[in-house]
Parts: sequence; C-alpha cells; structure tokens
Amino acid sequence: MESFSLILAIVVITALAFDFTNGFHDTANAMATTISTGALKPKVAVAMSAALNLVGAFLSVEVANTISKGLVDETGIRPEVIFAALVGAILWNLVTWLVGLPSSSSHALMGGLIGAATASAGFGAVHGGVLVTKVLLPAVAAPVVAGLAAMVSTRLSYTIGRKSDGKAAEKGHRAGQIASAGLVSLAHGTNDAQKTMGVITLALIAGGAIAPGSNPPTWVILSAGLAIALGTYIGGWRIIRTMGKGLTDLQPQQGFAAQTSAATAILASSHLGFSLSTTHVVSGSVMGAGLGRKGGVVRWSTATRMAVAWVLTLPAAALVGAGAELVTGLGDWGTALVAAFLVASSAVIYKLSRREVVDHTNVNGDEEPAGVVTQAIAAVTPPPASPVAAEPAAAPAPEPFAAQAAESPAVPAAEDLAAAFPAQATAPAVPAVQAADPAPTAAQAVPPAATV
Repeated sequence: MESFSLILAIVVITALAFDFTNGFHDTANAMATTISTGALKPKVAVAMSAALNLVGAFLSVEVANTISKGLVDETGIRPEVIFAALVGAILWNLVTWLVGLPSSSSHALMGGLIGAATASAGFGAVHGGVLVTKVLLPAVAAPVVAGLAAMVSTRLSYTIGRKSDGKAAEKGHRAGQIASAGLVSLAHGTNDAQKTMGVITLALIAGGAIAPGSNPPTWVILSAGLAIALGTYIGGWRIIRTMGKGLTDLQPQQGFAAQTSAATAILASSHLGFSLSTTHVVSGSVMGAGLGRKGGVVRWSTATRMAVAWVLTLPAAALVGAGAELVTGLGDWGTALVAAFLVASSAVIYKLSRREVVDHTNVNGDEEPAGVVTQAIAAVTPPPASPVAAEPAAAPAPEPFAAQAAESPAVPAAEDLAAAFPAQATAPAVPAVQAADPAPTAAQAVPPAATV
C-alpha cells in the first residue's frame, strides 16, 4: 500500500469530489435525449447510466495515462499543484451546472492542471504537443464529426422507416435509443472516469507514493468509478433539461441517431487515448440530429451560450487553478485557505440552486427558463412608462355616439377655435339651466269639471 501524507490524502479526496461533480454534470450526455423523448423514466435512466459508468471505468486506462504521463511534466510537480488544479475544475463545474450549461468537465480539469502547473513551474511544465493533438484538436473536430454523422443517420432513419408501421417503428427506435444511451454511459465511464484516475495517479507520483510511469492502481480505478457513478445517479437535472429540451426537440428516431453517433466517437477516442469531451460530442450529435429531421430546428441562442462556455472553460479553469496554486505556495495555511474557499464557494452555489429546484419531476418542462443574465437584466430594468398615465381616463361615450364619432371627421379642439377666432368682447356668463319645474300637484293634475 502506498504511503500517504496529509496533503496527498487531501488531493485524493478532492479528486474524487471532482469525479462526483463530473458525474452529475455529464449525466445529460448519456440520458438527456432518452429522458426528453420518454424512452425511459428519469430515475430509471440515471440509475442505468450510473451502473454503466462504473463498468466503463474498468475497460481502459489509455486516457488516464495521457493525463498522468503526457500533458504535464510529472517531475517536479508537487501534490499542492494537483490540488489547485482540482479547485479550478470543481468551481467551473459547479458554476456551469448552476446556470444549466453543458460545458466540458474534461476541459475544466485540463485547464486547471495547465494553469496550476504553469504557475508552479512555468510554461515549460506543459507539453504543448500533447495539448494540441490530444486535447484541442479533438475538441474542435469531435462535435463536427459527431454532428454530421447524427444528421446523416437521422435522415437515413426517416427514409428507411417511411413505409413502416408508425407505432412499431417508434417502439423499435425507443428500444434502440435505450441501447445507445447505455453505450454512451459505458463510453463516458471509459473516458471521463479515467481522467480522475490520471489525476490521482499523477498526485501519487508527485507525492512519491508510486514510481513515475506507473499505471493507476486498482483501488484508484475502483474509487474513481464509484465516485462518477454516484454523481451520475444524483442526476444533473438542470443540464439534462438544457440538453434534452433547450437545444432542440427530439423524436425517438433522432435520439437514437444522436446517441449512436456520440457513443461511436467517444469509444474510438478512448481507444486512441484522446482526452475527448463527451459534452462536446453529445452536443454536436444532438444538433446534427435536430437538423437531420425535415422541419427540425436548433435553438441557436442556447447553442451560442454553450459555445461561449466551451471557449471559456480552459482559460477560466486555468486562471482559478493558477490563483489557487499561488496561494497554496505560501505554505500549509495557504492550502487550508484554498480548501476553505472551495468549501464555502460550493455551499453558496448549492444554496443559490435551491431558489429554483430542477429535479426529475420537472426536467421535461417545455420551455427552458430564462438565463441568469436575462433575469438580472429584467430585475434592474424599470417598466416602460405609460404615455397617458398622468391624464384621467375619459368616460366612454354611449355606443351609438361612439360609432357616429368614429365615422365623422375630427372636431377641432376648443383651444384651436379660440386661437383662430379671438373673442371681441367678454360675453356675460350664461346662467346655468334652471331646474325642471316641480311636478304638478294632484289638484292641478285633475282637469276642471265640464260645464253642463
């Protein structure tokens, strides 16, 4: 068994906490389309995804080796650097979860690791070639490839099933969608759980617990698989709603095509050791499936917000990781300060999320709620002033006269007539109309008797 120091134990616990956030942040990648089309009940879907994520964690270690051996120089990296990187990744995951944006947990981890390593040992600590070939290029190419594949698959699916019985075809597509969702979950465990394995292995190497170049120990694989499975079972319902309903409206044929394309791309990248973002792949395939159906639409406002989050993920996590590394470099009290900041920030984000609860009961709402920025603008923008608010409302004219006035030409106002024809002399005031004569008495009302 490896020898542990206190800081190494803190790093391992923090890495498993990141793995947990990765699980509920990325549940939407596997199950959003299955839930939105009604192929599976929400709780059944996340339970199935959690089990398959755990199985997938044991299928390969290629991505873990990319993290632990390829991205940064493992010599000279202290455990505090790994801790600072995880702080940046966790906070970015929580912020994007709060606003319901399916950003990349993988890139958040990469960004935090790059920022912390650079702050600790300079730019030379990052292997630029590995960063470009195994992180950045797949990030750009994977969603495009998956989107095109999903669009073609969707069109083929509709073309082939055009003459088939509608109910039977829909039932078959739902079954296929469940199978493909399971494949995505398996691929997610194979790809994303390995990233935490790689980080823990890198921390063990940095702390001198295992030899450089070692593969992840068995207990690391098991603990990472359990953490991501538990997070998946919790369910990131906010992001599931955005992915399933906010990006496009999917039918079972589209869901099947999207998930099959995404699973193929993720499994292929895991075999090649690419640290691929499953979020990017699934988002691209969902958009491709939306465009593949005749009359299908993609909500480009949501897609634009997602793209902005994708672009910001690496630099934002890198900045937080670099800042955390500078503080941890001050000593043990600096590490304690960063840990306290992480716990406090996480608690604040969780409390904010309770203002509008999204869970399995309302995840399939028809409309995506307004974003945080939109809500903030609406809160500080005063309502438009009514132009007639200062004037009393005029009494409505009787119906016959109102209709007559609508047909007649406009009558000039009294002020306009007075200006056009000024009075020569002041006319005496006209007395008010006398009150009507009182009603006649009974004696007056009776006519005189006729003369005989």
